[in-house]
Amino acid sequence: MAKMKTKEELYAERKQEESKNKKIEELEEELKKTKYNKRTQHHIGLVKAKLAELKRKEESKKGVGKAGGGYAIRKTGDATVIMLGFPSVGKSTLLNALTNAESEVGDYEFTTLDVIPGMLSYKQAKIQIFDVPGVVEGAASGRGRGREVLGVIRNANMVMVLVDATRIHQYGILLDEMRESHIRINQKKPDIHITKTPKGGLRVGTNIRLTHLNPKLVKDIAREMKIINADILIRTNVTVDQFIDAVEGNKVYLPGMIVMNKIDLLSKEKLEEARRKIKPDIEISATDKTHIEELKEMIFQKLEFARIYLKEVGKKPDMEEPLLMRKGCTVRDVCHKLHADFENKFKFVRIWGPSAKFDGQSFLKIDRGIQDMDILEIHKN
Repeated sequence: MAKMKTKEELYAERKQEESKNKKIEELEEELKKTKYNKRTQHHIGLVKAKLAELKRKEESKKGVGKAGGGYAIRKTGDATVIMLGFPSVGKSTLLNALTNAESEVGDYEFTTLDVIPGMLSYKQAKIQIFDVPGVVEGAASGRGRGREVLGVIRNANMVMVLVDATRIHQYGILLDEMRESHIRINQKKPDIHITKTPKGGLRVGTNIRLTHLNPKLVKDIAREMKIINADILIRTNVTVDQFIDAVEGNKVYLPGMIVMNKIDLLSKEKLEEARRKIKPDIEISATDKTHIEELKEMIFQKLEFARIYLKEVGKKPDMEEPLLMRKGCTVRDVCHKLHADFENKFKFVRIWGPSAKFDGQSFLKIDRGIQDMDILEIHKN
């Protein structure tokens, strides 16, 4: 049985917690006040590193990121999209417009109390779309079960950020909450490799010109985040924030799209003002079904599907039912998705389409890259 803490111990813990929170607030305030330029670049980098390390310790203490207590979703189809937005932004109405889901729709807040799935069938793809409970400011810290909602996003293929055209201030809050939950949308994972070593200090290598960092700043940030001995290889021109993300190593990189809903409620002048402020990928009205077909096409394109058609030896290819893969896939990925037998007994593949120089070209390598609209004839031993 765990030993009960004394009043003195509990008081000391509370004072320590208050001190950490005060330090975090002070560092955040310092970042706001400090103007970024070449002279302050190094200082800002160190402040950001200190802030990231303090937040990491707090999250570790609170068990943020550990399994349990979240929403369970069962994935089916070719891809999964999560709709994220404030309560009453119109997620349920949009889900019903896009799919065959029967999500409860109401004009009051917190209508959706659980995760509602729907299936969008488009261009031979089956895209699962989830309507999750609305988030509020402070969601990343656990307010309104926001931590569980944001946790669902980490396992999705894409996040659709839904913004109410009449409340565009929500957009910045949603981006902040995702960032605090270690979700990065529309960003590529930086090509940074950190290999910890038993001794030798910090060694920094790069094959490009860094405009936001220099070796000294890289080393100082690493030390601030408790990395003392390591080989650090940077292959992309990254910012301080991206380098800190790489050091922490707990970020999820997802494609995302910004959808502004309820445009039917704004005048032309107000709509133009909202458009300038948040620069949405698309503007819709879920209620009137305005631009819903365009949204379906945008979802399909953003998911970067590769439609792969299969054919048997001596037969015509099946052009009715493609195998839905993702951009950058290989023959091995196709074999793995079909059956383990195809991967284990692979002999060679014949390809018709964009990946081949001529129709029916043969390839012996299973890791051969393939493209959208390729036709594959896989031969086994």
